[in-house]
Formats: sequence, C-alpha cells, structure tokens
Amino acid sequence: MGALSHLRVLDLSRVLAGPWAGQILADLGADVIKVERPGNGDDTRAWGPPFLKDIEGENTSEAAYYLSANRNKQSVTIDFTQPEGQRLVRELAAKSDIVIENFKVGGLAAYGLDYAALKAVNPELIYCSITGFGQTGPYAKRAGYDFMIQGLGGLMSLTGRPEGDEGAGPVKVGVALTDILTGLYSTVAILAALAHRDQHGGGQHIDMALLDVQVACLANQAMNYLTTGVAPKRLGNAHPNIVPYQDFPTADGDFILTVGNDSQFRKFAEVAGQPQWADDPRFVTNKLRVANRAELIPLIRQATVFKTTAQWVAQLEQAGVPCGPINDLAQVFADPQVEARGLAVELPHALAGIVPQVASPIRLSETPVEYRRAPPLLGEHTGEVLLRVLGVCGEEVERLRGDGVV
Repeated sequence: MGALSHLRVLDLSRVLAGPWAGQILADLGADVIKVERPGNGDDTRAWGPPFLKDIEGENTSEAAYYLSANRNKQSVTIDFTQPEGQRLVRELAAKSDIVIENFKVGGLAAYGLDYAALKAVNPELIYCSITGFGQTGPYAKRAGYDFMIQGLGGLMSLTGRPEGDEGAGPVKVGVALTDILTGLYSTVAILAALAHRDQHGGGQHIDMALLDVQVACLANQAMNYLTTGVAPKRLGNAHPNIVPYQDFPTADGDFILTVGNDSQFRKFAEVAGQPQWADDPRFVTNKLRVANRAELIPLIRQATVFKTTAQWVAQLEQAGVPCGPINDLAQVFADPQVEARGLAVELPHALAGIVPQVASPIRLSETPVEYRRAPPLLGEHTGEVLLRVLGVCGEEVERLRGDGVV
C-alpha cells in the first residue's frame, strides 16, 4: 500500500507540469484518473517521433514524451463540452480528494468545472490550477510555455556561453525544466493542503504559475542580483560564486571539476602537479580565485589536457576532490551507479509488450514507490472507472459512447 493509496486524484491536465505532479502522486499510491478528450487525448500523445515500438519494431500510437509523465494512471475519455460530460466530471470530483488542471484562467468556468463549482459539490476538495502566469496579474490570461518562461523568467540570461566567446548567446535548458519544477512545487503544495485538511478540515485552491516557479528557482543567482543590483551574466559552464567549478578539457574529451572549498583546491593542485597554486596569493581562497578567475582557469586548462578523463576522475576521487565525466544518455543508463539504483524499469504494455520507464527517485523505507501500470492507452479505463467510482453500468457506458460523451 503506497503512502497515498487512500487518495483519489482527478487529473484534468495535459502536456508536462500537471501530468508530472499527477505521476508523482500516482507513484506514491494515489488512485489517479486522467481525464482526456475523446479521439485525441493529451497533446503529448502525438508529440513524436520517437514513438514506442511494438514487438515487430513498428511505431505504436504512444509518443515517448507522453510516456514520460503518465505512469500509474488510468485514462478516461470524457467530452466535457457536453452537459453529460460535465456531469460525469463533477461526479468524479465529488468522489475525489484532488483535482489538477492546467487550463487557461477561467477556461473551466464555462463548463461548470472551476474551483467554485466543484467546491460546491465537494468542500473538502483540493484543487490545483497550473498556468503560465497565475490567476492574477496583467499576464494572467496569457498562455505560458516552458521555453517562453525560461526566457521571460531570466534563466536564459544565465545559460549559454559568455559574451565574446564563440557561440555566445542565450540557450534554454535541454529539458522542460520549468514545467518539471512546477510539477514538483505543485506536488509539495498539494501535500501541504492535504496536511491542513487533515488537521483542520476543508479543501482549498492552489494557484501555481510557471513564471513564479522559474523566478523562485533562480536561487543564488536571484540573490546575487538582489543583494548587488547587478544582473549576473552568462558564464557558460562556470559558477558565479565558486572557482574552479566548471568543465575542463582532457586528453580524450572533457570532465567536470567541482571544487567546493580551499582544502579541495589544495588537493586538486597536488594531483595536477601544481602544488604552488594553493599558496599563490591570487588563488589561496575561493574569494580570491573568483576575483582572479581569468588568470587561474587558463592555467588549469593547460594542465588537464595531459590526462584522460578516466585518469582525472580516478585520481581526484582518490584524493577526495569532487569531479565527474560528461555522459551522454547511453553512458548514463550504463553507469554502474545508475544500474545499482535501478533507475531504468520496465512495465507490461498492451501494444508493445513492455515499455521502459525512468524510475522515481523517491525512496521510502516503509511505503516505497510502486510501478503498477504503464502509461495508459487513450480511454483504456473509461468503462472500468465509471463502473468502479460512479456505478455506471456497461449498458449506460455504451449509450454514452454512442452519444460521443465518452
């Protein structure tokens, strides 16, 4: 029994931020019902290639993108632009603990599925709305997408090669990180609302915005600006507050060196065959190394090219200096630590036989994550869920199918 197996979640969201939150809750045991449009479903079902392949190597209808965020859920197709569809969703909400939605501000009010309407049928409901800019403010009605928010929210002003370097300019993060972080923050907010409900009773409305999350996650870079009034600049792979803390070339590639304190710098200098660096008045403390970054980094780069990545990693690990290779994803999933932690799992799948999944990073000693279901086919559980939750018999489900409601 998962930690959240006593809870039911009605997931009205699509794409990534909302589904990511729903998947976390599902992994922890919640009964997550994903409501999708008949015929099309979640937009990401079509966001391929790549698509999952069947046992004969042919593409299925399931895009890899969709498969990344919908494990352990049940798919129910309901057309809630129709009155009967609205009634079904309201009835499901009345028997749920949590609703997750990421429609535009006011978008669900037209169907009687906004927080006020669902609170009327279930005062204990926790209703999490995820939008680009939140429920208030001059941008509230705008659509918001991860890439756009990475730019607007300042992340891309910090990501990319420094001005003056070849290829300089803003670069987005290689995954939709703002969506992922919003899904994580949404999960935290939902769990906080559940804790409040357990203590005091009553549900509440959660207003999550991608922009809010992106600005909050600027972390030390935001504080660097707020404390100085000077906007940080792009530093490539370098760190604004720590030196050396970046990538360096080796005899056969590159590696990452992350020196976190002066003691580690002294150990690195010894392994590099340059022990005098640690006593150089320009480099003896991190503060001085940051101030004299332009002098130190070229010296290190001249030294690191004489050993292979594997040699640097082995020697620095033995000396207690944090470092590591720059892996592609094939190397990631072949890494012995990744394999030992079981970060790749497989689940049975109706079309492909099996579907690969990236394991949850949550490790609980008493209520571990369970992998119960592959990401569902579109509408795979419509009849089952309507019968189990609402008592709608098979004959009635067929009538609703015939009317295009489900």
